[in-house]
Amino acid sequence: MASEERIPTNIRMLLILEVVGRTDKPLTPTEINAQLGLPKQTVHRLCSTLEAEGFLTRTPDGKRMKPARRLMDLGTGLVQSNRDHIVRHQVLENIAAHVMEAVNYVIPQETGMHYLDRVDTNWAFRIQLPVGTNVPFHCTASGKAYMASLPPAARRAFVTGLDLKPLTDKTHTNPLSLLEELAETRKRGYALDNEEFMEGMVAIAVPVTDPDGRYVASLATHGPSQRFTIEKAVAERSILVESAERIQQILFD
Repeated sequence: MASEERIPTNIRMLLILEVVGRTDKPLTPTEINAQLGLPKQTVHRLCSTLEAEGFLTRTPDGKRMKPARRLMDLGTGLVQSNRDHIVRHQVLENIAAHVMEAVNYVIPQETGMHYLDRVDTNWAFRIQLPVGTNVPFHCTASGKAYMASLPPAARRAFVTGLDLKPLTDKTHTNPLSLLEELAETRKRGYALDNEEFMEGMVAIAVPVTDPDGRYVASLATHGPSQRFTIEKAVAERSILVESAERIQQILFD
């Protein structure tokens, strides 16, 4: 225990965040400490500090800790070095040149799916969703790609907690029908938006994952249904899948 006692407090906090970041489920302080072997009271105190500072948050039962917004923003920033951003953006450029529609790199936030990067189409008739835009989870291809990546129990809890607001007459407003589509999305490896977010807009998205298969972001393309039909979107899925693998290499290789 003497060696553990010499670990500075700030390093102990980083070790706790490292443990939380490596798992895909919330952990109790005791479960966190099973991997660290620090004094029990110290771990509980540091978890409370990290919670107060916005790095961790508790599950509804108050027993387990999971990443909060500040930690997720930190993680996103760490993988977004300038070099990686430039190369990733070039991947988006290549997709856009192939499909001739807008291409987006989208990450989840509390208020919805956030457009982190984008390459627009050259068509005069296009849909404006600039970088920084937040769109709903339940009616977008990028949001469905994210929700489909969740384990079944977490997926059900997530969908149950959403406000399934109808934005078009095709928007899922029933949790069961949305969950059925998410299960199918998980199996086939891509998500679709068939005019559910905007009338006259079709989109397709695939997940970008880390080497362990954990979700990182959604890679999506969308366009007006007059020229970008569901059939055309599905036909273009292979370039999205290949590009998602390329982005994984850029971020983690």
